[in-house]
Amino acid sequence: MNMNTTEVLSLDSVLVQREGNIASDMDGEKVMLNVKNGKYYNLGEVGGEIWEALASPVSIRQIAGKMQEIFEVPAELAQQDVIDFVQNLLNEDLVSIVSGP
Repeated sequence: MNMNTTEVLSLDSVLVQREGNIASDMDGEKVMLNVKNGKYYNLGEVGGEIWEALASPVSIRQIAGKMQEIFEVPAELAQQDVIDFVQNLLNEDLVSIVSGP
């Protein structure tokens, strides 16, 4: 069982990519291979932007602000979409929590 699945994320949670993933652009979308588990992931355009933002420790609030700017969406939508996506990354053990409330 992955212990990260029980973590509760907030806008102030700070996360970062885990080592061992190879990401590449494919026709405007980000695809990734997790070397550890051998799984491929298609992160899509928005997911690719979120993934790149997670290259260094960053809060969900900061990522959501960036997504709001890039994709011109309301703040609440950007925040909820980023939390949902990052929770999936956390469940797959692709990111780790650096700090959180």
